[in-house]
Amino acid sequence: MRARVGLLIAGFAALPLWPVSAQPPAPDFARDVRPIFEARCQKCHGPARQRGGLRLDTAAGITTVVGTSADSALLRHVTGSEGAKRMPPEGDPLTAAQIDTLRRWVAAKAPLPADAGPVAKAPAAGWAFKPVVRPPVPAPPVEHATWVRTPIDAFVLAKLLSNGLRPSPEADRRTLARRASITLTGLPPTPEELRTVLADPAADAYERYVDRLLASPRYGERWARHWLDVAHYADSHGHDQDRFRPNAWPYRDYLIRSFNADTPYARFVREQVAGDVLYPGNPQALVATGFLAAGPWDESGLRDINENSLDRIAARNLERDDVVTSTMTTFAGLTVGCARCHDHKFDPVSQQDYYALQAVFAGVDKAERQYDADPAVGARRAALTAELALVRELKGADPALLTAERRAAVAALRDPDAGWQVVAPVAVSSKQGSQLKPQPDRSVLATGPTPEKDTYTATLTVPRGGLTALRVEVLCDDSLPHKGPGRCHNGNLHLSEVRVKVHPPGEPAKAVAVKLTAAAADFDQDGWAVPRAIDGNAATAWGIYPAVGQPHRAVFAFEKAVGFDAGTALTVELDQLHGGGHLIGRFRLSVTTTPGAEATKPLPAPVAAALAANPRTDAQTAELSRWTWERRLSAELAALPAPAKVYCGTNRFTADGSFRPAPTPRPVHVLKRGEPTRPGELAHPGTVEAITALPARFQLADPTSEGERRAALADWLADPRNPLTWRVVANRVWHYHVGRGLVDTPNDLGAMGGVPSHPELLDWLAAEFRDRGGSLKALHRLILTSSTYRQAVRHDPAAAAKDADNRLLWRMNRSRLDAETVRDAVLLVSGRLDFTMYGPPVAHFTSKPGIHVTPEADYDAFDVDAPAARRRSVYRFIFRTRPDPLLEALDCPDASQSAPARGASVGAPQALVLWNNKFMLRHAEHLAAAGDVRAIAERVLCRAPTPAEEAAWGEYARRHGLANLCRVLLNSSEFLFAD
Repeated sequence: MRARVGLLIAGFAALPLWPVSAQPPAPDFARDVRPIFEARCQKCHGPARQRGGLRLDTAAGITTVVGTSADSALLRHVTGSEGAKRMPPEGDPLTAAQIDTLRRWVAAKAPLPADAGPVAKAPAAGWAFKPVVRPPVPAPPVEHATWVRTPIDAFVLAKLLSNGLRPSPEADRRTLARRASITLTGLPPTPEELRTVLADPAADAYERYVDRLLASPRYGERWARHWLDVAHYADSHGHDQDRFRPNAWPYRDYLIRSFNADTPYARFVREQVAGDVLYPGNPQALVATGFLAAGPWDESGLRDINENSLDRIAARNLERDDVVTSTMTTFAGLTVGCARCHDHKFDPVSQQDYYALQAVFAGVDKAERQYDADPAVGARRAALTAELALVRELKGADPALLTAERRAAVAALRDPDAGWQVVAPVAVSSKQGSQLKPQPDRSVLATGPTPEKDTYTATLTVPRGGLTALRVEVLCDDSLPHKGPGRCHNGNLHLSEVRVKVHPPGEPAKAVAVKLTAAAADFDQDGWAVPRAIDGNAATAWGIYPAVGQPHRAVFAFEKAVGFDAGTALTVELDQLHGGGHLIGRFRLSVTTTPGAEATKPLPAPVAAALAANPRTDAQTAELSRWTWERRLSAELAALPAPAKVYCGTNRFTADGSFRPAPTPRPVHVLKRGEPTRPGELAHPGTVEAITALPARFQLADPTSEGERRAALADWLADPRNPLTWRVVANRVWHYHVGRGLVDTPNDLGAMGGVPSHPELLDWLAAEFRDRGGSLKALHRLILTSSTYRQAVRHDPAAAAKDADNRLLWRMNRSRLDAETVRDAVLLVSGRLDFTMYGPPVAHFTSKPGIHVTPEADYDAFDVDAPAARRRSVYRFIFRTRPDPLLEALDCPDASQSAPARGASVGAPQALVLWNNKFMLRHAEHLAAAGDVRAIAERVLCRAPTPAEEAAWGEYARRHGLANLCRVLLNSSEFLFAD
């Protein structure tokens, strides 16, 4: 037996695996070739990018480069032969085995799959990425036809019946009125409002009540509060340096106005992403970009550390991530941040998509931007600013400066120097040994060795009093560096502090210090402006770099006129303490009796020279013309109302240290594994490719334009073909009315989000909303007037056994009032609510500087009866790291992150804070002033008490006081829940 087995083995070993004369079979594309393309080629030549216009994920693209064995562009590039650039250009080359596979495949005439479509295996995008198509409305069975008031009901009913369920009966009108009022306005109805709707005999009484709620200003306040949750808005920066943001609130007011005005949703989206670009004449559209800056800002990472440090680069990357995440979750319901480090197998958002979105926001920062709330003022300011820029660009004796009108303006000038008296010092000295020599023009020249620092002291005498200002001229001299006024090697000087004392001549013991209140100069070095010469800080100073080769003037105004009628002696001290020889080389002192406001307008040296010239050349006349023209325009600009400010996403803001606006968008690279130290290829502005109906990479007329990038994304988001935008908003509105979205992850309709309980209903709502002009008020009305919304909150054990979570909507969900609604409702029923709208936030705490940057906040020390405490909660100051204890206990979310759905915990902490918090105690006392049990119950519970309740509650009030009964009712589930 063993011999036979051995012979069989030997026989099999001797057999060839294929005929000896044949070659190995050609490689199979799907098994052997496609994996090579996917692993090594499609990053640059695939669905996301097509370098050189080549795609190696489609049959058409592959065919263009395969060629033949004798002439194949594919083989030339993978081998780097015949002068071709080796591919892939980065990383290891293809292995010998991979190249052999491609050679044999090309030699076999490159067989491809039969279809000519894509051959790459792209991930499935998911249900939310499919186009929104209005589905047909199901026809209800005859026996349920009367229940169907709107198409919403037809979809819900069909789902219920198919699962063996039936809808619940309609809630009574009182319950519906309270429910609708809370969901639309965030407030319960007053007894008067309730009596009106209950007494209305019309068949459409409820519908007209809904219309009144939608027309109320309270509607905008309620729905702005929802939006602020999603946008993670606050009035402070957050992070470790949680500084206040004094001008974030205009964005909140913009939301309230927009919701009340029922702004079409597509415009609402566009305004918040790129309103300043798309609607440049509308100041509210600029304010809308406060959305981009609503989230936290890392002051230490983005301002206080070196611009090119790794920490700064990482902080900026995280900052863009916050803006990208907020924009895409809010408007598109996509959590794109998972792609920051790498692609995920089943995620339709690629890493290329993610960094394309970062590139959209590469030119904006979170900062304060000025704007004019009045468009007419804004237009005038723009016109004056443009004219001023034009004047400053005129060169030499430009004809525009020498017109008859301009010559007449120059002729009317008087020499402002006429008001100044140049005074030669009677004594002058140097603290550090500089040799100070008086000059014939009454100036003083410093010679000899140049000390590191110095203080010059000059004594002057003038024959009058009433002095209002001192002028210090720093003059050029050929003996000084750059022939300018400074002694430093670069021609600069730093005047650290100016001090002045006055006394009667000959009586120095009576000298008194003069307070200097204002300073102005004809030129200020960046960061070294002349007011720093009177700030009391020796480390700051007035500097003149880089305008070092020319004379300059600085004027220092006195707090009040000083001196003596019989004459005045002045002692002037000029500290120059910066070091490095930054000293004044030549100076001259003057005084004036001109009122201080006029005195602090020093003439530029060229203008002063031109005024003194007689006769004047055309060049001098042109210089005076330019100056008078500029001065007139500047005066007109100064006379305009001061511009307002808004904290928004912008590249137009005043630099703060190293935190500076980007003149053009910063480069964004695809970071390998999301690490700032491993930048890859440059990312181009765009968005996710999974929306196949719209281009994913933006074609910009000017790639360096920051605004074009945001405008392109805004248009992409608001496009009627974008299925995400319309599904997301329809689902959000449903969530806030019904207590749960048709998709229970309102910020995530992607691969990791929930699936819709009623997909056809969601698509119908999205299509209806989109196709009817994006009216949110119409969508609200559609939902609130449906039989689905009108169902009672009634438990049915049989239905609950089939659908315990009520996902199929066989009843209405019972919802706990959110934190702000509880607080506002308490104010309303106690008669203390102040309905004043808009304006800066009101703090419900006292504050003082903290140990570091973040201020301290004391909520206990705040007077709950203060006027600020009576405003609606949407106007309160939201302090990220110091939240309100009352609202925090009631599940008010952390403003550092988006909150698409509020939590609703019910437990002892909530009961205790509602029972013991001083806000609740004080307003229970105010509520008790209503007078009797019945009136209090009607306010708090929106109903009269039953006879038994009235008797029991009356007895409790007699024993414990009416205020204590109010505390009980304010802590009741009937008040705290909406049925």
